Amino acid sequence: MKNNILIVAALFFTTIFYAQNQTVIGKWKTIDDETGKAKSIVEIYEKSGKIYGKVVEILDVEHKNNVCSECSGSDKNKPILGMIIIKGLTKEGVDYTNGKILDPKNGKSYKCTVTLESKDKLKVRGFVGISLFGRTQYWYRAK
Repeated sequence: MKNNILIVAALFFTTIFYAQNQTVIGKWKTIDDETGKAKSIVEIYEKSGKIYGKVVEILDVEHKNNVCSECSGSDKNKPILGMIIIKGLTKEGVDYTNGKILDPKNGKSYKCTVTLESKDKLKVRGFVGISLFGRTQYWYRAK
């Protein structure tokens, strides 16, 4: 009987540990879908039940001090480093939807869907209107 209790307890704690690692929360290395080069590290976090993403590191030395000159509103001419580029995602099943993603390169904001493909791979889709009209990037958990 003691062995059964130990086995059940071990399975319980293993399941909890595994579930905690299966989250979009954390730091992600962004990969440019056009060039395949790593661009930045984005920290994804939860605030008031919604998901946000903030640029915490720019990997290309030449672009570390870039500002979002094409952005509008309060983001205009703000440094990209420290900028919140994912705003207001909510969890729906396995996806995070109903939010926006900002492309600092062109200053445009798009509807966004984020899906955890595996514990270390994130599918990020930005689109206009319906998801069919957009583009996808895969981000990888920063180690």
